[in-house]
Amino acid sequence: MFRVDAGISQKGYCDGVNRRSFLQLGIAGMASAGLADIYKAKAASNTEGIAPKDTSVILIWLDGGPGHMDMYDMKPDAPVEYRGLWKPIRSKVPGFDVTELYPKQAMVTDKFSMVRSLYHNTGDHFAGGHRMLTAKDMGVSGANNMQKFPGIGAITNREVGARKPGMPGYVGLPYAASIGLNPGYFGGHMLGVQHDPFASGGDPNAANFQVKNLHLATGLSIDRLEDRKSLSSSFDAMNRTLETSKTLDAMDRFNKQAFEFVSGAAARQAFDISREDPKLRDRYGRNTYGQSTLLARRLVEAGSTFVTVHLGGWDHHWDLKAGYETYLPKVDALVSTLFIDLEERGLLDTTLVVLCGEFGRTPKMNDGGNGGPAGSKGTPGRDHWGNSMFCLMGGGGIKGGRIIGSTDKLGTAPNSRPVTPSNIHATIYQVLGIDPKLHLLDPSGRPTPVLDDPTPIHELF
Repeated sequence: MFRVDAGISQKGYCDGVNRRSFLQLGIAGMASAGLADIYKAKAASNTEGIAPKDTSVILIWLDGGPGHMDMYDMKPDAPVEYRGLWKPIRSKVPGFDVTELYPKQAMVTDKFSMVRSLYHNTGDHFAGGHRMLTAKDMGVSGANNMQKFPGIGAITNREVGARKPGMPGYVGLPYAASIGLNPGYFGGHMLGVQHDPFASGGDPNAANFQVKNLHLATGLSIDRLEDRKSLSSSFDAMNRTLETSKTLDAMDRFNKQAFEFVSGAAARQAFDISREDPKLRDRYGRNTYGQSTLLARRLVEAGSTFVTVHLGGWDHHWDLKAGYETYLPKVDALVSTLFIDLEERGLLDTTLVVLCGEFGRTPKMNDGGNGGPAGSKGTPGRDHWGNSMFCLMGGGGIKGGRIIGSTDKLGTAPNSRPVTPSNIHATIYQVLGIDPKLHLLDPSGRPTPVLDDPTPIHELF
């Protein structure tokens, strides 16, 4: 197969092409897979007759591990060392209490639902991140943190791509990173670099914010890119004289979308957050968290399908009070505003919002490492805990105001309706119109199911 050389990766990718080089050229990535492998993967997947929907996903990723006991699964009757520093408050939905640091979200709980019984039983950052973002265990840990399966956004990009011409199908804001790895478990892995998320880079809250990699490489004009596009098309035409396939059509679509992304104005306009009403920007929050979330809304509105928002800083082994009283008001503003904004724009029914991290925090607080009691306002915090977690899901056809599952009286483990990362992914796939029984080829060429348990959370539909 003809392959256009887009340059050698400066940072190791499986196909030897880095993300910057791919975006600069626009069309190189489409040639990274052999036709035989493509046909084989198609045959292994049970996806015939399932049409993708005109829906999108905004995944807000709380990198580091957010504490369920301090946000959405409060235990006010538990001993002081468990119940934490803040009180629950009532919300718009009876029985759906949230932390007192979330007063704005309390007013919109009818627009989203909460999975309180999510678990995967690992307190390792890397293992937890891999399980949450790929739905796979595969032995990943801090000692062996290499990605071993594509992330859900990458699979979505492969199956659906961008919903509108000229837009990237998969974006990470301001970058895609999991546990310090970039793109980490968000990456395409064996699917190829063309399915890594496009990272905007920079701070959307900065006055001089500009998106990287939206311009052609030095010396590469639109005319030259058009010439390469035409040459690639001619090779595709020769292939069609031998065999016709839906996969070849898909490759043509990818080629076209990549070219339009680099050469057109749609993406540049969507990334231009300065076009937004300053009052709306204020409501999201004039900080990196809030403006990244607003930018995510702009991108799905313009035609991107899967957008991640990276909110780092959640590994609070100590100084939980200082950390959460800094971070939670920001999350409160962006989450509540996002749901209201999507609804006002007529986008809520077609946009799924997901909020989660790689694991939860220990139900029992520690002493912060220097002697302060768990209920004090000094340095105590919470440690790693994958036995009980939360996941917020709303929009995209998901019913709001529902609580899925429960944890025991101390918040240590699911007490009812246990939910796994596979169930979360299956729910997302259902919203997107992707068959959760999809198979991919692993590096050895064997068909592998994307999900070990392809069962969606049926109570949400």
